[in-house]
Amino acid sequence: MNIILLGPPGAGKGTQASRLERDRGMVQVSTGDMLRAAVASGSEIGQLADGIMKSGKFFPDDLMSQVLGERLDQPDTARGVIFDGYPRTQAQAVSLDTLLSDRGRRLDHVIELVVDEDALVARVVGRYTCAKCGAGYHDSFQQPKVPGVCDICGSTAFKRRPDDNAETVRTRMAEYRAKTAPILPYYEARDLVQRVDGMADIAEVTVAIAAILDR
Repeated sequence: MNIILLGPPGAGKGTQASRLERDRGMVQVSTGDMLRAAVASGSEIGQLADGIMKSGKFFPDDLMSQVLGERLDQPDTARGVIFDGYPRTQAQAVSLDTLLSDRGRRLDHVIELVVDEDALVARVVGRYTCAKCGAGYHDSFQQPKVPGVCDICGSTAFKRRPDDNAETVRTRMAEYRAKTAPILPYYEARDLVQRVDGMADIAEVTVAIAAILDR
């Protein structure tokens, strides 16, 4: 099973990918993780990637395809892959089809977690974490049992991510729409796109995704 999981920051994409890894043995493959792993490996492709990343230049599609191909050849991807952050253009989508086909695989589903922008802003802006253990909380949805005291470690120090503000979230939403717009028609023409309510309870989203994968 090979799928693309789409959704703007804060839609719960990471949470659902982690559950698919746990429940189905799939592997989440993100472009950032792939590039960092390639650089760390010291391979020829990794050295090329390192030079491009350090120079700040645009990362060419052909080199990204090579990095992705190497990742797909690793044995842990045999039970399925969740593509995160790739493809973002139709050219990359065509390249992904070729990479999978060359390995006797295919793309099975493109699942988009659909969110309400105003509700997503409220979800993201209200979240904060324990500064000591990292436990997550929210102003409206998940307050500590004892106000100001972490349920897990008892710390009274909390923090918020500096980019968890309304302006940044709306900018990310606009960027997401701009990046996904080119590839959705390509996959919709092949009847691969399914949409799930990303604003539903986490468990409900998990069940909805499972229903799509088990068809």
